[in-house]
Amino acid sequence: MGRLTLSQEELASLYQRHFRTVYQICLMLMKNVPDAEDAAQTVFRKAMEQGGPFRDPEHEKAWLIVTARNECRNQLKHWWRTRRADSGALDSLVWEQPQDQEVWDQVAALPKPHRLVLYLHYYQGYATGEIAEMLGENPSTVRSRLVQARKKLKLKLEEEGYGPS
Repeated sequence: MGRLTLSQEELASLYQRHFRTVYQICLMLMKNVPDAEDAAQTVFRKAMEQGGPFRDPEHEKAWLIVTARNECRNQLKHWWRTRRADSGALDSLVWEQPQDQEVWDQVAALPKPHRLVLYLHYYQGYATGEIAEMLGENPSTVRSRLVQARKKLKLKLEEEGYGPS
């Protein structure tokens, strides 16, 4: 059995290493900044309460990704959220490369299962087998979603004038 809580130093280190990833997943799923910030904060609170131990850095990152996805799902299912208007798009997401913003807008418009698989594969560098394990999905389902996501993204980008000239 693991420890009951992380020390302040351990939590600060965990936060610094993984906040960007957790926040981007939350923003991608919640589609607005305030809700994404709340969800990300809740993920790190759960990490503090869970207290580890993680087998290795990849287990730590995978746990945070799955917890972020589950937290967002839970918040999106909440009864009051289904009666509330969507308050905005992904306007403040900052990627390492600013030119990605227009592409990200198209990624963000994809259906949720496609968005998450595409993000984890291309932005986080996970293989489809790793994504399947994290999400509790069949690897062939993940590969299929990735193929579908690529096709949809390609069509959307071509409509916006991207692609070979």
